[in-house]
Amino acid sequence: MRAVAIKKSSREKTIGFQEMGVLGCDGCGEEFFIGHNPQPVDKRLAEKHAKWLEKVLAEEHDRDRKHSDQITVV
Repeated sequence: MRAVAIKKSSREKTIGFQEMGVLGCDGCGEEFFIGHNPQPVDKRLAEKHAKWLEKVLAEEHDRDRKHSDQITVV
């Protein structure tokens, strides 16, 4: 797994991943850590993952679905 997004409120941690930042859901305000595999850490890739995650979170609201505690970032 190259990257993962984990709810800040979750008990899960980004063990084995480099935390690259936090993204908040525009729909509900839930915050997610974005963690990357530490080999290699790429800021541009982290920004791409953040944009992808924003879309996923918005789609979950459109479908009235709760956010998972962990989302594998593609």
